Parts: sequence; C-alpha cells; structure tokens
Amino acid sequence: MDALLIAGLLIVLLAVFTVIRSVRIVPQARARNVERLGRYHSTLKPGLNFVIPYIDRVYPMIDLREQVVSFKPQPVITEDNLVVEIDTVLYFQVTDPRAAAYEIANYIQAVEQLTVTTLRNVVGSLDLEMTLTSRDTINSQLRGVLDEATGKWGIRVNRVEIKAIDPPKSIKEAMEKQMRAERDKRAAILNAEGQRQSQILTAEGDKQSAILRAEGDRSAAILKAEGQSQAIDEVFQAVHRNDPDPKLLAYQYLQVLPELAKGPNNTFWVIPSEVTSAIQGVSKAFTEALPQSSAVRETPRVNEAAAEERKQAEQAAADAVAEAAEADSLGGGPRQLNAAPAHLPGDDLLGTGTGAGTAVGAREEHHRNGA
Repeated sequence: MDALLIAGLLIVLLAVFTVIRSVRIVPQARARNVERLGRYHSTLKPGLNFVIPYIDRVYPMIDLREQVVSFKPQPVITEDNLVVEIDTVLYFQVTDPRAAAYEIANYIQAVEQLTVTTLRNVVGSLDLEMTLTSRDTINSQLRGVLDEATGKWGIRVNRVEIKAIDPPKSIKEAMEKQMRAERDKRAAILNAEGQRQSQILTAEGDKQSAILRAEGDRSAAILKAEGQSQAIDEVFQAVHRNDPDPKLLAYQYLQVLPELAKGPNNTFWVIPSEVTSAIQGVSKAFTEALPQSSAVRETPRVNEAAAEERKQAEQAAADAVAEAAEADSLGGGPRQLNAAPAHLPGDDLLGTGTGAGTAVGAREEHHRNGA
C-alpha cells in the first residue's frame, strides 16, 4: 500500500514537472531560441509558448531592446604620429535572435573589437586638430562600417559616439598655450580697434569743434569790423557835419602830447615844430573871441560859473606867455624839455606836460614879436 502511494506521488510529481517544462512564458521585447534534438527548431515569441519536454531545449532569453555599451579608452595613433586615448559608446539592437545566437559566439565582444579596429583606421587618416573637430565625421564612418559588418550577425548599430579624446599631457599644455595666445591676440586686436575708433571719434570731434570755433571767430571779427566801420563812419560824418576849425584840431593835438611823456624810461623828449603853431592857435583861442557855430547858437548861454572858469583859463594862458618871455630874455637853449616839467597854470586845461608846451609856444611868439 505504501509502495503504491509513493509510486503515485512520483507519477504526479513527474507529470507536474513535465507540464512545467512544456510551458514557457517569454516577456515582451525578449526572445528565446529552441533546439529540438540538438538542431535549431524555432524562436519563442513574447507570451505563452509550449515545447516538448525532454526533447526541445530552450536557450536563455535574448534582449531585443536597444542596448548601450561603453568601451574602455583605446590608444589610437593619428596621422601626425600622436597617440590619443579615445573612449567610445555604442548603441545597438538585436534584430535577429537566431543569427545573434548562431552566427557569432559573443556579439558584444565582436562589436567592441570591430569598433576599435575601425576607429584606428578612421583616426589614422586624420591629424590631431581634425580628430578633435571632426567627431561627427568619425561617428558617421564608424556607424557605416559597423552596421555593414554586424548585419549578418542579426545586430543593427544605431549610433556610435566618441565620448572622450585625451591627447598626451604635453600636447594639452601646448594646446592651452596656443589657445591662450589666440585669445590674447584677439584681445589685443579688439583693444587696438577700440583705440582706433576712439581716436577717430576724438579727431572728428576736435575737427567739428575747430570748425565751429573758427566760424564763431569769423562772425565775431566780421561783427567787430562792422561795428568799427560804423563807429568810424559816424565820427567822420559828425566831424564833417560840425565843420571843426583849425583851433579845435590844434587843441586835440595838444591833448595827445602828454601821452608821449608817460613812458617809464622817458627822461628827455623833443617837441615837434608843429607844436608851436598848435600852441599859438590855442593861445589865440583863449585870448580872442570864438565865433559861434551852429551848435552853439542852438544851445543856451553858459552860466556865470562857466564864464568865470574861462576868465581863469585866459589869465593862466597870459601868465604862461609872460613867463615864457621872461625865460627867453634870460637866455634859453634849444627847444627841448625834460619829461617832468614844472607845473604851470595852463596844466589844468591842457593835461600833463602841456604847460611846458604852452611856455615854448609863448617863447616862439615872443621871438616873432621881437623880430
């Protein structure tokens, strides 16, 4: 009885194990190859699958999703004989589980070695500068070669990316120096351009300022000349309109004589011969009655104070004539006077130094009378 129970249990366990071995569940994006009696039979699809136990052999699952494999850096020699370390990343996908299992023993290792050899072939035709700046070209060439070679393995290479390119340390230092020199060069060029623009703008500003200043000076000179011209014209018209006589001109001439003696180093000066006639005219102007001009006829008579001042002026002129005659009788020299003569009564009317001129004129008058 116990033997029959044990045999029944064994049969049940065997049946259950057989059923379990005959049922295979494959997840999504996975595949499993089946061999029957040592020969490829089929590929299990995602879902529930049945196989013949003890006859069919089911291999491990193959991932049909896109996979990413990063390979360790590989030394590669460039065209200019420089060794660089290149790190690559491969993106691939299994499209045929049967070919991936039976056409190549280890497709991951095969792809890695193929990537290294293709990379050395591509980079070997480029120099260092082109290698650093032509990553897209290298990636495209690698992808084309790998996709063509791995097609019969049931693998599709989607992308090949160069993750890093590490040149030697000495090359890095030289590249840093070159980059620094280029930046210094660009900075110097930009600085020079800025200074040139600044100088150009400054020169243009100075030019405009000089032009405007010259135009202002020209306008000011023109206006000043016009003002002087109008003033001279007014004076000329006034002189001709009032018709001055020689006595007035002689008086104006004598008023200019004191200016000749104002120099700090003038200790001796000579009176021109024209002064004699001028002094005589002034003396006659004080001693004789003046004719009334048209301007005087229109103005009212002067008050008594003005008449008194005129009498004092006439008396001062007479005294000057007497003193000159006395000095001439005592014996006089040439008609030369010091720059600082003695004060004479006529100085208040003729200004500084005019008293001496009056004395000289009186002496000349005395000589003519004696003659």
